Amino acid sequence: MSVKLTEKIIGSAIEVHKELGPGLLESIYEECLTELLQDQRLTTCRQIEIPIRFRDKILSQKYRADLVVNRQVPVEIKSFSELSPILEALVLTYLKLSRLTLGLSINFNVPLLKPGIKRFTTQPTTKTNSVSSVSLW
Repeated sequence: MSVKLTEKIIGSAIEVHKELGPGLLESIYEECLTELLQDQRLTTCRQIEIPIRFRDKILSQKYRADLVVNRQVPVEIKSFSELSPILEALVLTYLKLSRLTLGLSINFNVPLLKPGIKRFTTQPTTKTNSVSSVSLW
């Protein structure tokens, strides 16, 4: 289901990009993408906090995902001229902390959106790490 879901998210992102083009704030793309996804009856949560557990304690600091669709796919929305490798680490960390296995990063500040889209996958783990996940919902 998640692969079909990412196809819907990517299709909606392309639609937003075709209409608005590059150069706007991330929050604008986030709002427009959310509207299109909700029109398709997909559940969207914006700016959702992802708690972090360290040594069996929940930290006061949290990661914040731009958008989570159907409680399955976190989407990191960017509007940068150049993306650094740190973005990949950010999305992979979201996946690790949430125990989700599929995520997207979408950079809207490109002439054509396709090169600005990256899909990330992880395998669920049962091993306890120093940074482990807690339920988002």
